[in-house]
Amino acid sequence: MALKDIKAKILATKRMNTVTRAMEAVSAAKMRKTQQQAIAGRPYARAALSILTRIAGTDQVKRHPLAMSRPVKRIALLVITSDRGLAGSLNSSVLKKAGEALNDCTKDQVVIYAYGRKGYEHFMHRGYTIAKMYENKADEVSLETMEEISRELNERFLAGDFDKVLAVYSNFHSTFEQVPTMRRLLPLSFPALTEIVEGIRPAKGKWSRETMTEAPSVYNVESTRDDVLNMLIPRLIGISIYYMLIEAKASEHSARMVAMKNASDKSKERTRDFTRLYNKLRQAAITREVSEIVGGREALAT
Repeated sequence: MALKDIKAKILATKRMNTVTRAMEAVSAAKMRKTQQQAIAGRPYARAALSILTRIAGTDQVKRHPLAMSRPVKRIALLVITSDRGLAGSLNSSVLKKAGEALNDCTKDQVVIYAYGRKGYEHFMHRGYTIAKMYENKADEVSLETMEEISRELNERFLAGDFDKVLAVYSNFHSTFEQVPTMRRLLPLSFPALTEIVEGIRPAKGKWSRETMTEAPSVYNVESTRDDVLNMLIPRLIGISIYYMLIEAKASEHSARMVAMKNASDKSKERTRDFTRLYNKLRQAAITREVSEIVGGREALAT
């Protein structure tokens, strides 16, 4: 390899390192912001669950149309991925988890709701029915989009279009750990919902030390209990979806930050390797030229 080519590679690698370091810093700031949003809203979700269980009771909730189990003939799957790459194995892990959830189902039994282009393209190319696709380009989660997803899933479940609603997303545990997770949204399962709420707080870091406020044990309920349940249960499902989106967004920024850090470290390593090779070849060329000069002088002397 010519010295000119090696020097060009060194310059290109340094430029790449500058870009990846900038992307790492941006992703770190975005990750912290989305993580803060999730933790800031956790007391609201915890209180909503507590209120619902206290005023309704388990038997009352089980008789609600959104909580009634029935034979599963058709499944809706909400797949939460990103629109952009450069996030390591984040999207592939979520899609693998989604595939595991559908192992026992045929394609005719599954309806896909894709939040993010990566999930949409994955299932579209495999012949699944795509009910809707939502873009995931913005750095913040849209409440309007969350409400639209929640409303459609609730309405179609009540209409009998599908008998179970699952969601697959990336759960944020720590900066270096994002776990692909599957949850059941409908029929409503309070153990699964509790896991979602409890899982909002990361395992490590500043926000892992946040404490939650407990809801009061006594409430004055106006109107009828059925009216309260009909309002709270759909809202609670919407809260679950919202926090899945928040968790997925924090995971995306975290995975991208780690991927860019690894790329930065690798580019530095490659720069050192190319520089070492450049110096070695340059020294060999100088040595060869000196040898030729000395050999020519000796030939002239003889």
